[in-house]
Amino acid sequence: MSRSKPVSLARLNDAVLGAWGSVPPSETLDHLLRYLSTWSGTDKIFTLVQSVCKILVPLLHLRARLQHKAGLRKIPTSGVASGLSKFASVVSDSQMLGRFWGLLQIFQWLISLERTQQPTRNLLTIERLQGWSMLGYYPLEHLCYLRIHDVIPEMVPSPASLLNPKAKPIPLDSKHLSLWSCRCWAAYVILQFAHLREDRKLLHLQHRTLRKSKVAVTPAEKRDLDRRWDAFWSSLLVNICNLPLALHWSVDGGLIQNPVLVDILSFITAAASFRSGWKATALPSAAPQEISDLVAPPVEMESVSASS
Repeated sequence: MSRSKPVSLARLNDAVLGAWGSVPPSETLDHLLRYLSTWSGTDKIFTLVQSVCKILVPLLHLRARLQHKAGLRKIPTSGVASGLSKFASVVSDSQMLGRFWGLLQIFQWLISLERTQQPTRNLLTIERLQGWSMLGYYPLEHLCYLRIHDVIPEMVPSPASLLNPKAKPIPLDSKHLSLWSCRCWAAYVILQFAHLREDRKLLHLQHRTLRKSKVAVTPAEKRDLDRRWDAFWSSLLVNICNLPLALHWSVDGGLIQNPVLVDILSFITAAASFRSGWKATALPSAAPQEISDLVAPPVEMESVSASS
């Protein structure tokens, strides 16, 4: 009868400290880390988390009210819902802070745009206009964030005061800054429909070229065309949901009276954007970055104010 090996310090070390050696490598974890390593990926995941929390809050409160009426709980409110609401506000705040680097990426993208040949002149003009709209969106959002947190004063000296000491200072109202930031984003969203129209023309042209080609279409070419069509439809869905949100946040008081509808549209946008980003980072060699990858819907000013 064979005796078991004595327990040594090395074997105990391997069994306890080296327990992770029994866990197989995870491609999903590698994929997630690739996605999170990008600024766009982190922002999209935060947006998805925030929208899910906002949808769950009214549902949890509704359940609490029903349970209260049935005598199953003492108060008609949900503590979990309150916690999720606070967490959504914290996420909103961190998103606005994280976007302080977004303007640098827009600079980089615009410089690259002028040095890369575009498929059509119309696309070049559309993307130039979109880039300029983002040059208005980001600084205004940054100023709004700084004003909400009282980092900057309500009034700043006018540049004209260098020549005229009596020049009136410039007021910095967080509400107006937020509105104009969203209006710049709304301009981008409207221009994106024109961009998608040009994309659709190019996809149809590519499809006809492959169909008329005397050479057999390779599986790689077919996969590439399918991927482009999938990205087109996903981007169209995102933009259709973004348009009412952009118009809603661009008007004082908002256009959509039901906040649940706003949350649902935000969730659809976040889920579709997350899906597109996830597929784009499926392999280490990702597709070329477009301006739509650098732009995320603005954060509601009320959510940020609640967390400060």
